[in-house]
Amino acid sequence: MSLNILDFETDILDLEAKIAELEAAAQAEGVDMSAAIAQAERRRDRLVQKVYRNLSPWQKTMLARHPQRPYTLDYIRLIFDEFTELQGDRLFADDRAIVGGLARLDGQPVVVVGHQKGRDLKERQHRNFGYARPEGYRKALRLMKLAAKFHIPVISFVDTPGADASVPSEERGISEAIARNMMEISVLPTPIVVAVIGEGGSGGAIGIGVGDVILMQEYAIYSVIAPEGCAAILWRAPERAPEAAEAMKITAEHALGFGLIDKIVPEPLRGAHRNHEESASSLKESLLCALKETRALSLPELLDRRYRKFRAMGRFEEAG
Repeated sequence: MSLNILDFETDILDLEAKIAELEAAAQAEGVDMSAAIAQAERRRDRLVQKVYRNLSPWQKTMLARHPQRPYTLDYIRLIFDEFTELQGDRLFADDRAIVGGLARLDGQPVVVVGHQKGRDLKERQHRNFGYARPEGYRKALRLMKLAAKFHIPVISFVDTPGADASVPSEERGISEAIARNMMEISVLPTPIVVAVIGEGGSGGAIGIGVGDVILMQEYAIYSVIAPEGCAAILWRAPERAPEAAEAMKITAEHALGFGLIDKIVPEPLRGAHRNHEESASSLKESLLCALKETRALSLPELLDRRYRKFRAMGRFEEAG
């Protein structure tokens, strides 16, 4: 599997290539080069730590968009058992940019919904590149209401650049669908855990992003608009996206500081795409903790806390 090396990883790649050359030479010539190899590995490890401790918001955006990053269906396969996909919004069509259904998490029945991107061009077109249409949000709401009917928790995976803004989506009420989801999910009488696993883009994210506990993976992003879109609006220069990403405060650390999320979920070193299983294990542990926390609350306490949580977002103080 190609890992699609990012530009800030080139020096690390050079060292890894040198290590591979030393190992091949040692094997071919039958010479003990373990000391040289160990020294090169230590240099690589130090460089990896240095690079990943100092990632810019734009570099984290590149990781959040990495084509080999685990998507919703990957996490469903690795975290849940007995997943049964349910399709359609009972009104118009089935939107493949949002998937959902019934599953078990460590034996507990849950309803899972989430955005789904595609790996290759054909699948990306099939999934509309993760841009959900109105019927996708209506499908998600239908499944969440099903969960509430049977007192089953909801787990929602957010990973989208934004909602679909095409003319057909506007004609079918994309804004209304997202607004209705926000309204109805905010009072849904069942625990809801949300995990931002890649891109948390604009209304496309918040359409299934209302919940009691909001988790966010370490290298995910959460923003009102994509950095390129922000740069195009502010400066008419999409190439200034790295500058926009810095100004927009879109990283998990920023979101936690602003009170938009409750916990940052650690990723494997160098990103979730490097080790899907390790990433899924870490996320599963956080999901289980969040479900335990929400299930300890009575329904009135749960709904009151959810209301106060989202009402508190966006508060600010003016400095004199």
